[in-house]
Amino acid sequence: MVEIAKLKSNSLIENRSNYGRAVAVDDWILLANTAGRNFSTREMPEDAAGQAEQMFRNVEGALQAMGSGLADVVRARVSVPNPADMPAVMAVFAQKFAGVDPVGTFTCTPLAGPEYKVEIEITAYRGAGSAAVRRISVAL
Repeated sequence: MVEIAKLKSNSLIENRSNYGRAVAVDDWILLANTAGRNFSTREMPEDAAGQAEQMFRNVEGALQAMGSGLADVVRARVSVPNPADMPAVMAVFAQKFAGVDPVGTFTCTPLAGPEYKVEIEITAYRGAGSAAVRRISVAL
C-alpha cells in the first residue's frame, strides 16, 4: 500500500492557498517552491545570499520533518529574478550540495514580489544520500 505524508509549515501563503510545503509518496519527497522568508518571524534578508541561506534552512527543516535531508535531494529547480544575484545564490547552492550533485535547473524569472531574490523547488528520494553512487563523466 502506498503511504502519503503531507507537511504544512503554516506559512501564510500555504494556509491561504490550501497547499502544502511537502508531500511524500513512499520515499519520494516533493517540496513546493520555497523562498528565503523565516516562517516563524516573517523576516526575510534583503540580499540574495542571505535569502538563499534562509531558504536552505526552510528546505532542511521540511526535509527533516519528512525523515530526509539535503543528501537525499536528486533535483533542484532554482529561480532567481535578477541575473546579477545568480553568483551569490550559486555559491550557497554549491556549499549546501557539495558531494550531492543533484540535477539542477536555474532560471531567471519573476517571483511573487520584488522583495524575493530566490526560490527553490526540491525533489528528494529518502535514502538516496546513503545509496551507492556510480559517477559517470562524459563530454557532451
